[in-house]
Amino acid sequence: MTQENHDRIDERLQQLKNDGIDRRGFLKCMAWAGTGLVWTLSGGIPVSRAFGKTHRERGADFSFVQISDSHIGFNKPANPDVTATLQAAINKINALPHAPEFIIHTGDLTHLSKPGEFDTLEQALKGLSAKQIYFVPGEHDMLEDNGEQYLQRYGKQTKGTGWYSFDHKGVHFVGLVNVANLKAGGLGSLGHEQLEWLESDLKGHSASTPIVLFAHIPLWTIYPEWGWGTDDSEQALSYVKRFGSVTVLNGHIHQVMQKVEGKLSFHTAMSTAFPQPAPGTAPSAGPMKVPADQLQRVLGITDVNYMVSGSSLAIVDSPLGATPSSSARNGGKTEAAPASMAAGSPAAEVNIDNFSFTPGAVTVRPGTQVTWTNRDDMPHTIDSAQGKFKSAALDTDEKFQFRFTEAGEYPYFCRIHPKMTGSIVVR
Repeated sequence: MTQENHDRIDERLQQLKNDGIDRRGFLKCMAWAGTGLVWTLSGGIPVSRAFGKTHRERGADFSFVQISDSHIGFNKPANPDVTATLQAAINKINALPHAPEFIIHTGDLTHLSKPGEFDTLEQALKGLSAKQIYFVPGEHDMLEDNGEQYLQRYGKQTKGTGWYSFDHKGVHFVGLVNVANLKAGGLGSLGHEQLEWLESDLKGHSASTPIVLFAHIPLWTIYPEWGWGTDDSEQALSYVKRFGSVTVLNGHIHQVMQKVEGKLSFHTAMSTAFPQPAPGTAPSAGPMKVPADQLQRVLGITDVNYMVSGSSLAIVDSPLGATPSSSARNGGKTEAAPASMAAGSPAAEVNIDNFSFTPGAVTVRPGTQVTWTNRDDMPHTIDSAQGKFKSAALDTDEKFQFRFTEAGEYPYFCRIHPKMTGSIVVR
């Protein structure tokens, strides 16, 4: 894009209201930054470029596009029209000088896994010039039915909760699922059955075969305090160490981050719906509502490079380099002291805000009804770690109630964001 075009977009963005993202502002930013990645493979080595910087390499074997986190159904201030921004991404794909051979969508197709949301997504994707689309589910696609609807639509030829593999022009692609059966306090998880299948699937390929793994939650530990990682990824990645070229594609964190570790290249994609903050630069990982004139800075991320230092990852460079607040430096958590309800109180209240339960620990008498209210722009659930109670996905301002009749301690968590935990003590 020429400097003249940059200046024109800057001028248009400056004319928009400074009170948050509106539809025009978001679409203008997408025109500048793009919300997908074109992958070109030449000699088995994948190279990525944002839409606005795309040209096909000479002698390229083929190219494909990665998009992620459409969140169809989301309608909060961070982006009140996610269908329009998905359509803008589709238009960009269709306008590429060389049509991609297929699309990979790395999850969170929908926001609340409702049938109408899946229908809207399918209708939009029919307009793609590339007709072959490969999917993996995000946690938002498995909210109401443990992923059954997703599997009926996109997983008929897959294994388990939706994992599979395919070959294309000498490259072996593996779609993994790390959003099923999330545990309280944990990260993404592949599970024993899927890991066994992965090991067996890869054994039939020579070490010279280029490998592309793709899943929703990153397969490298980016920021565990926000659940940005996968518990058993190390075992999965041990199966690909013998291969000469391995590329790992993920979504979930709504921004581009890259890491190279030996022969493994890791890459996460931007969302077509809304941005999320860089690790540790905000109290939580929720949708970012920013002034329109800052959208270029927020969505225009090209690289965040990481280097391995001992067993941890250190940020080397980040365009979103805001100074973390004290709560952000503590992983976005605020320590909440146990709250004891007044004697005889028939009810207790817990708010869900900034991806945390407040109060985090509540002590009540037997017979108390506890009400949870979601104050976030993202859906959350209340799931007993002991299987005693389980809510549906709660959208903004929705409530869940449960009456505790027996003494004991009742830990719970959000099954969408399992790093969110709390407890009810009845005595």
